[in-house]
Amino acid sequence: MNVYEYAMKVEKEGEAYYREMASKAQNSGLKRIFTMLADEEVKHYNIFKSMMKKEDMDLDKLDLITDTKTIFQTLNEEKDNVTLDADHIEYYKDAIAREDNSHDFYATKAQELEDPKEKTVFLQIANEEIKHKKILEEIVIYLQEPADWVASAEF
Repeated sequence: MNVYEYAMKVEKEGEAYYREMASKAQNSGLKRIFTMLADEEVKHYNIFKSMMKKEDMDLDKLDLITDTKTIFQTLNEEKDNVTLDADHIEYYKDAIAREDNSHDFYATKAQELEDPKEKTVFLQIANEEIKHKKILEEIVIYLQEPADWVASAEF
């Protein structure tokens, strides 16, 4: 399995994971976040697929993450409707670890690639995985203390 096939596999698994999280989320804000993250994984998958086929890519379209600020505003408005399930917290922490692993994989592979355009793509997707991790960390904080939660300044 080459680097692109492996990356596509990782992204496909990530999409399935976030879709499952969205289906389990009872809060509409959380559902939207997990659906957004699943959609982001699809975008990553398609980028790697294009790279594998040596298709042209517009690097300007690689800022993949969508508007999390609006989603976290929705969470803030709905914080009185949140019920905490310790299993969910562990599930989200597992997702954080997955994002960390994806970041490390893409950052490492970027250093191994010779093509500057491919290297840039891998580094940008590695950075997207860090953004996903930060979103998930905010969700954990939110779930642990919904009444006291205030989104961090970056959201």
